[in-house]
Amino acid sequence: MDKLDKTSVSEIFHIPKFYYFQSGNDYSGSKGDFSYIIKNGEKLKCMTWHGKLCSEKAVIENEQEFEKSQEGFDKLIKWLESMFE
Repeated sequence: MDKLDKTSVSEIFHIPKFYYFQSGNDYSGSKGDFSYIIKNGEKLKCMTWHGKLCSEKAVIENEQEFEKSQEGFDKLIKWLESMFE
């Protein structure tokens, strides 16, 4: 596995720290053909799919909401990594 820089909160994906999401930002990324997006709202919503299409055109395979807190964010990261494995 490639070593990610220390600013990432995941051992698999390059995802910024929680303060990025506290600022109201969404974030998307991919690894191979596994794609994901973290949408910001009252809660953090994470969606995953396979393929190179954007989230609006893709068939979403998994979707989960998490509390917008550090604890909820940590659970989101663990959930996202489990969807990849």
